[in-house]
Amino acid sequence: MSRLGGVRFGRGFPLQLNAPKVSMSTFISMWFLGRIAAGFGFLFRHWILTGSIVLVVVMTQVPSVRLVVAILALAGVAALVTWRVRWRDSFEEDVVARIRGFWRESRVYRGRWPGAMITSKLSVQHAGAHHLPRLLRVRISGDMDLVHVRMMPGQTVETWTAAAEGLAQTFGVTGCRVRIVPDRPHDLVLWMLVRDPLVDDIAPFDQSDADGPPDLSALPVALGEDGTVYRLRLLGSHVLVAGATGSGKGSVIWSILSALAPGIGSGLVQVVALDPKGGVELALGRRLFARFVYGDPDSGSAYEAEFADALEEQVAVMRRRQRSLRGVSRLHTPTSADPLIVVVIDELANLTSYLVDRESKARIAAALSLLLSQGRAAGVTVIGSVQDPKEVADLRALFPTRIGLRMTDAAQVALVFGPGARDRGALCDQIPEELPGVGYVSLEGVRDPVRVRFTHVQDTDVGVLSDRAGRYAQDRQPAPRWTVTG
Repeated sequence: MSRLGGVRFGRGFPLQLNAPKVSMSTFISMWFLGRIAAGFGFLFRHWILTGSIVLVVVMTQVPSVRLVVAILALAGVAALVTWRVRWRDSFEEDVVARIRGFWRESRVYRGRWPGAMITSKLSVQHAGAHHLPRLLRVRISGDMDLVHVRMMPGQTVETWTAAAEGLAQTFGVTGCRVRIVPDRPHDLVLWMLVRDPLVDDIAPFDQSDADGPPDLSALPVALGEDGTVYRLRLLGSHVLVAGATGSGKGSVIWSILSALAPGIGSGLVQVVALDPKGGVELALGRRLFARFVYGDPDSGSAYEAEFADALEEQVAVMRRRQRSLRGVSRLHTPTSADPLIVVVIDELANLTSYLVDRESKARIAAALSLLLSQGRAAGVTVIGSVQDPKEVADLRALFPTRIGLRMTDAAQVALVFGPGARDRGALCDQIPEELPGVGYVSLEGVRDPVRVRFTHVQDTDVGVLSDRAGRYAQDRQPAPRWTVTG
């Protein structure tokens, strides 16, 4: 129990009704033993400080030990320098981050913790004392403080999520995200964003030709707000990209295509691109595509049928693969002879809602529904972008991966991610216009959305990707072209 401003604070919540009375001597003895245990706990948690004090005392009392200590100190410094030079990343993570975490825990969080818990209504008052959630430790990860806390009995994640904005203001950080600790239902990790790394444009990630084929389950496409590379799973998934005009939907598509470029060139991946907006967005990368359909409006309804033909062709591939997978495997394994097919559709609503030809519209709806409901296991993945989520609300549930960029209102967040997503942190309606490519990624089976910024792929970068894919294509046999069968 401690005091701050005349108010008593206690850890935990030892509530007992009708507890038996104890004598004053027993109470004092138990209190005294508790203080001793707390003191040993403090010394154990701050073992560096404890060890330094012990070492200073030994050196002053036993002069003969000084030489040994000096040698050991020099050896330790040499070891740290070697570690720093040879294994920089490991040194930053295991040494620098721990020291910074200890410093920020002591200087920033410990002192403000009682007041923050009370003003945020995260403490529990009983018998004249405020019982506080326990601050366990602080770790540093990039530009983020990872604050590990233990909730009070009866609290939920939603309780802390509602207080996140106030906690960010109290501790002087730009944002606070609340995350659950796996297998520890009482513990949380508060992602305290000290500096937002997503305010600057993200250049495409360098992929050397010697790196080999891309990992289709972990494509580097964006930078997370924790400062680490965000990797997107494409194999066995579909991706829905939603956002207002100028929000960066093109950045998402080109970030994925850039990560797929080595696989496209080696034949591991085939991209079928459908651009109903006349090819304006995707035409620069036509050399990356096994098939590119943008239509010619001057040809009348025939151009709309081209999109239906392309989608039905992929349905035929899906059917053929389903027959070969039956009784053998539940998921297609891409090879250069039987590649992963990625169907990229720039503006889904142009194909599902805005077409004039009813027959083509019905064919497209049927083929798209089949691909979204059955294509994942057969190695046919759909990436679709949309400006107005209402136009594809009936298809939303068929996309396991959903990416929300800047949106015009909070109602659109629920249309893309589902009810309650905004309360869990998907604040798409609060993304500034000057941050295109910033958005939230929600995965099937994962509770919390992740805030990221996708890479900015410029026209010159697309040219480089196309040239590299073309060089690969000249050195291999062309991938088979699938045709529609009855």
